[in-house]
Amino acid sequence: MKVSYFPGCTLRNKAKDLDFYARECAKILGVELCEIENWQCCGGVFVTARDEIATKLSSVHALTEARDAGRPLVTVCSACHNVIKQTNYALQNDAEFANKVHNYLAQDKNPGEPYNGETTVYHYLELLRDVVGFEKLKQAVKNPLTGKKIAAYYGCMLLRPGKVMAMDDVENPRILEDFIRALGAEPVLFPQRNECCGGYAALEDKALTAKKSNAVCSSALNGGAELLVTACPLCKYNLVKNAGTIPVMYFTELLAIALGVKEDVYAK
Repeated sequence: MKVSYFPGCTLRNKAKDLDFYARECAKILGVELCEIENWQCCGGVFVTARDEIATKLSSVHALTEARDAGRPLVTVCSACHNVIKQTNYALQNDAEFANKVHNYLAQDKNPGEPYNGETTVYHYLELLRDVVGFEKLKQAVKNPLTGKKIAAYYGCMLLRPGKVMAMDDVENPRILEDFIRALGAEPVLFPQRNECCGGYAALEDKALTAKKSNAVCSSALNGGAELLVTACPLCKYNLVKNAGTIPVMYFTELLAIALGVKEDVYAK
Protein backbone atom coordinates (compact mmCIF):
# COMPACT_ATOMS: atom_id res chain seq x y z
CA MET A 1 0.00 0.00 0.00
CA LYS A 2 1.25 3.48 -0.88
CA VAL A 3 0.43 6.59 1.15
CA SER A 4 1.57 10.19 0.75
CA TYR A 5 3.91 11.25 3.54
CA PHE A 6 4.55 14.62 5.15
CA PRO A 7 7.65 14.22 7.38
CA GLY A 8 7.80 17.78 8.74
CA CYS A 9 10.78 19.92 9.68
CA THR A 10 11.77 18.33 12.98
CA LEU A 11 11.92 14.78 11.68
CA ARG A 12 13.90 15.78 8.62
CA ASN A 13 16.44 17.91 10.50
CA LYS A 14 16.87 17.48 14.26
CA ALA A 15 15.27 14.04 14.55
CA LYS A 16 16.16 12.16 11.37
CA ASP A 17 16.36 8.87 13.27
CA LEU A 18 12.67 9.12 14.18
CA ASP A 19 11.81 9.60 10.50
CA PHE A 20 14.03 6.65 9.56
CA TYR A 21 12.27 4.38 12.06
CA ALA A 22 8.87 5.43 10.72
CA ARG A 23 9.88 4.59 7.14
CA GLU A 24 11.56 1.28 7.91
CA CYS A 25 8.76 0.05 10.16
CA ALA A 26 6.19 1.00 7.55
CA LYS A 27 8.00 -1.19 5.00
CA ILE A 28 7.86 -4.16 7.36
CA LEU A 29 4.12 -3.62 7.72
CA GLY A 30 3.54 -3.41 3.96
CA VAL A 31 3.19 0.37 3.69
CA GLU A 32 5.29 2.62 1.45
CA LEU A 33 5.60 6.22 2.65
CA CYS A 34 5.80 8.36 -0.51
CA GLU A 35 7.21 11.72 0.54
CA ILE A 36 5.41 14.80 -0.74
CA GLU A 37 7.54 16.68 -3.27
CA ASN A 38 8.76 20.16 -2.33
CA TRP A 39 6.86 20.19 0.95
CA GLN A 40 7.35 23.17 3.23
CA CYS A 41 6.97 23.77 6.97
CA CYS A 42 3.39 23.40 8.18
CA GLY A 43 3.83 26.44 10.41
CA GLY A 44 3.84 24.49 13.67
CA VAL A 45 0.57 26.00 14.92
CA PHE A 46 -2.84 26.37 13.29
CA VAL A 47 -3.51 30.11 13.42
CA THR A 48 -7.17 30.60 14.29
CA ALA A 49 -7.49 34.12 12.84
CA ARG A 50 -10.02 33.75 10.02
CA ASP A 51 -8.21 36.15 7.69
CA GLU A 52 -4.81 34.42 8.07
CA ILE A 53 -4.35 32.29 4.98
CA ALA A 54 -0.68 32.32 3.92
CA THR A 55 0.65 30.06 6.71
CA LYS A 56 -1.87 27.38 5.78
CA LEU A 57 -0.98 27.14 2.09
CA SER A 58 1.84 24.66 2.69
CA SER A 59 -0.72 22.26 4.16
CA VAL A 60 -3.08 22.85 1.25
CA HIS A 61 -0.33 22.06 -1.26
CA ALA A 62 0.47 18.80 0.54
CA LEU A 63 -3.18 17.83 0.76
CA THR A 64 -3.69 18.63 -2.92
CA GLU A 65 -0.71 16.54 -4.00
CA ALA A 66 -2.01 13.58 -1.98
CA ARG A 67 -5.46 13.97 -3.54
CA ASP A 68 -4.03 14.12 -7.04
CA ALA A 69 -2.02 10.96 -6.33
CA GLY A 70 -5.15 9.23 -5.07
CA ARG A 71 -3.60 8.49 -1.68
CA PRO A 72 -4.28 9.38 1.96
CA LEU A 73 -1.81 11.75 3.64
CA VAL A 74 0.16 10.47 6.65
CA THR A 75 2.06 12.52 9.23
CA VAL A 76 4.25 11.40 12.12
CA CYS A 77 4.60 14.67 14.05
CA SER A 78 1.54 15.59 16.12
CA ALA A 79 2.06 19.32 15.44
CA CYS A 80 2.16 18.78 11.66
CA HIS A 81 -0.84 16.50 11.93
CA ASN A 82 -2.77 19.07 13.93
CA VAL A 83 -2.14 21.88 11.45
CA ILE A 84 -2.84 19.78 8.35
CA LYS A 85 -5.97 18.17 9.82
CA GLN A 86 -7.38 21.52 10.95
CA THR A 87 -6.66 23.06 7.55
CA ASN A 88 -8.40 20.17 5.84
CA TYR A 89 -11.39 20.50 8.16
CA ALA A 90 -11.63 24.25 7.54
CA LEU A 91 -11.65 23.69 3.78
CA GLN A 92 -14.48 21.18 4.19
CA ASN A 93 -16.61 23.29 6.51
CA ASP A 94 -15.79 26.99 6.05
CA ALA A 95 -16.78 28.28 2.61
CA GLU A 96 -15.28 31.73 3.23
CA PHE A 97 -11.92 30.26 4.19
CA ALA A 98 -11.98 27.88 1.21
CA ASN A 99 -12.75 30.74 -1.17
CA LYS A 100 -9.80 32.77 0.13
CA VAL A 101 -7.49 29.77 -0.27
CA HIS A 102 -8.70 29.21 -3.83
CA ASN A 103 -8.11 32.88 -4.67
CA TYR A 104 -4.55 32.66 -3.35
CA LEU A 105 -3.74 29.49 -5.26
CA ALA A 106 -5.35 30.73 -8.48
CA GLN A 107 -2.35 33.06 -8.74
CA ASP A 108 0.06 30.14 -9.13
CA LYS A 109 1.70 29.73 -12.52
CA ASN A 110 -0.05 26.41 -13.06
CA PRO A 111 -3.10 26.33 -10.78
CA GLY A 112 -4.73 22.95 -10.61
CA GLU A 113 -8.18 21.83 -9.61
CA PRO A 114 -9.29 23.72 -6.47
CA TYR A 115 -8.87 21.68 -3.32
CA ASN A 116 -11.90 21.27 -1.04
CA GLY A 117 -10.82 18.79 1.61
CA GLU A 118 -10.99 15.54 -0.35
CA THR A 119 -7.90 13.92 1.20
CA THR A 120 -8.07 11.57 4.18
CA VAL A 121 -5.47 12.59 6.78
CA TYR A 122 -3.95 10.00 9.12
CA HIS A 123 -1.53 10.31 11.96
CA TYR A 124 0.91 7.39 11.79
CA LEU A 125 -0.74 5.95 14.89
CA GLU A 126 -4.11 6.03 13.11
CA LEU A 127 -2.51 4.32 10.14
CA LEU A 128 -1.35 1.53 12.44
CA ARG A 129 -4.75 1.22 14.09
CA ASP A 130 -7.19 1.81 11.22
CA VAL A 131 -5.32 0.65 8.12
CA VAL A 132 -2.64 -1.84 9.17
CA GLY A 133 -4.48 -2.96 12.29
CA PHE A 134 -2.98 -3.49 15.74
CA GLU A 135 -3.51 -7.25 15.42
CA LYS A 136 -1.29 -7.36 12.31
CA LEU A 137 1.23 -5.17 14.10
CA LYS A 138 1.23 -7.60 17.01
CA GLN A 139 1.97 -10.47 14.65
CA ALA A 140 4.91 -8.56 13.11
CA VAL A 141 6.64 -7.97 16.45
CA LYS A 142 10.07 -9.64 16.62
CA ASN A 143 11.12 -8.38 20.04
CA PRO A 144 8.07 -8.29 22.33
CA LEU A 145 8.39 -5.67 25.06
CA THR A 146 7.11 -8.13 27.63
CA GLY A 147 7.35 -6.94 31.20
CA LYS A 148 7.93 -3.29 30.38
CA LYS A 149 5.64 -0.74 32.02
CA ILE A 150 5.24 2.17 29.64
CA ALA A 151 3.31 5.40 30.15
CA ALA A 152 1.68 6.98 27.09
CA TYR A 153 1.91 10.78 26.99
CA TYR A 154 -0.53 12.48 24.59
CA GLY A 155 0.19 16.16 25.24
CA CYS A 156 -1.86 19.01 23.79
CA MET A 157 -2.00 18.65 20.04
CA LEU A 158 -2.53 15.00 19.15
CA LEU A 159 -6.20 14.87 20.16
CA ARG A 160 -7.39 18.48 20.34
CA PRO A 161 -9.67 19.96 19.16
CA GLY A 162 -11.55 16.69 19.48
CA LYS A 163 -14.26 17.45 16.92
CA VAL A 164 -11.66 18.16 14.25
CA MET A 165 -8.96 15.61 15.05
CA ALA A 166 -11.54 12.84 15.61
CA MET A 167 -8.80 10.39 16.58
CA ASP A 168 -9.86 9.28 20.02
CA ASP A 169 -11.72 10.28 23.17
CA VAL A 170 -10.02 13.51 24.25
CA GLU A 171 -10.43 12.89 27.98
CA ASN A 172 -9.93 9.13 28.00
CA PRO A 173 -7.90 8.12 24.93
CA ARG A 174 -6.58 4.63 24.33
CA ILE A 175 -4.80 4.63 20.94
CA LEU A 176 -1.30 4.89 22.45
CA GLU A 177 -2.15 2.36 25.16
CA ASP A 178 -3.44 -0.08 22.53
CA PHE A 179 -0.26 0.54 20.53
CA ILE A 180 1.83 -0.29 23.60
CA ARG A 181 -0.16 -3.49 24.20
CA ALA A 182 0.34 -4.55 20.57
CA LEU A 183 4.11 -4.37 21.16
CA GLY A 184 3.81 -6.65 24.17
CA ALA A 185 4.27 -4.08 26.95
CA GLU A 186 1.95 -3.00 29.77
CA PRO A 187 0.52 0.54 29.46
CA VAL A 188 0.51 2.70 32.59
CA LEU A 189 -2.27 5.24 33.06
CA PHE A 190 -1.34 8.45 34.89
CA PRO A 191 -3.18 11.74 35.61
CA GLN A 192 -0.92 14.02 33.54
CA ARG A 193 -1.04 12.06 30.29
CA ASN A 194 -3.25 14.67 28.54
CA GLU A 195 -1.70 17.78 30.10
CA CYS A 196 0.65 20.26 28.43
CA CYS A 197 4.39 19.75 28.93
CA GLY A 198 5.02 23.49 28.54
CA GLY A 199 6.90 23.16 25.26
CA TYR A 200 5.45 26.24 23.62
CA ALA A 201 6.48 28.40 26.59
CA ALA A 202 10.10 27.22 26.51
CA LEU A 203 11.54 30.46 25.11
CA GLU A 204 9.39 32.80 27.19
CA ASP A 205 9.19 31.09 30.58
CA LYS A 206 11.75 28.34 31.14
CA ALA A 207 10.77 27.92 34.79
CA LEU A 208 7.15 27.24 33.88
CA THR A 209 8.22 24.79 31.19
CA ALA A 210 10.44 22.90 33.63
CA LYS A 211 7.64 22.81 36.22
CA LYS A 212 5.08 21.39 33.78
CA SER A 213 7.54 18.86 32.34
CA ASN A 214 8.47 17.65 35.80
CA ALA A 215 4.79 17.30 36.68
CA VAL A 216 4.28 15.00 33.68
CA CYS A 217 7.33 12.84 34.40
CA SER A 218 6.68 12.63 38.14
CA SER A 219 3.08 11.61 37.48
CA ALA A 220 4.23 8.79 35.19
CA LEU A 221 6.83 7.59 37.69
CA ASN A 222 4.33 7.64 40.54
CA GLY A 223 2.05 5.48 38.41
CA GLY A 224 4.75 2.83 38.17
CA ALA A 225 6.08 3.56 34.67
CA GLU A 226 9.68 2.85 33.74
CA LEU A 227 9.47 4.55 30.33
CA LEU A 228 7.48 7.41 28.83
CA VAL A 229 6.44 7.38 25.17
CA THR A 230 5.06 10.33 23.19
CA ALA A 231 3.92 11.11 19.64
CA CYS A 232 5.17 14.72 19.60
CA PRO A 233 8.85 15.46 18.86
CA LEU A 234 8.61 18.81 20.66
CA CYS A 235 7.23 17.08 23.75
CA LYS A 236 10.02 14.50 23.60
CA TYR A 237 12.71 17.16 23.36
CA ASN A 238 11.15 19.22 26.13
CA LEU A 239 10.62 16.32 28.53
CA VAL A 240 14.15 15.00 28.02
CA LYS A 241 15.67 18.46 28.51
CA ASN A 242 13.67 19.53 31.54
CA ALA A 243 12.85 16.35 33.41
CA GLY A 244 15.45 13.62 33.27
CA THR A 245 13.79 11.45 35.92
CA ILE A 246 12.41 8.89 33.44
CA PRO A 247 13.56 7.76 29.98
CA VAL A 248 11.48 9.30 27.18
CA MET A 249 11.00 7.74 23.74
CA TYR A 250 9.23 8.73 20.57
CA PHE A 251 6.65 6.16 19.53
CA THR A 252 8.49 5.29 16.29
CA GLU A 253 11.57 4.43 18.38
CA LEU A 254 9.52 2.02 20.46
CA LEU A 255 8.00 0.56 17.30
CA ALA A 256 11.46 0.12 15.77
CA ILE A 257 12.68 -1.80 18.82
CA ALA A 258 9.70 -4.15 18.74
CA LEU A 259 10.04 -4.78 14.99
CA GLY A 260 13.80 -5.36 15.18
CA VAL A 261 14.86 -2.16 13.42
CA LYS A 262 16.53 -0.61 16.49
CA GLU A 263 18.40 -2.06 19.44
CA ASP A 264 16.67 -1.69 22.80
CA VAL A 265 19.04 0.47 24.86
CA TYR A 266 16.75 0.10 27.88
CA ALA A 267 16.70 -3.68 27.82
CA LYS A 268 16.95 -5.22 31.28
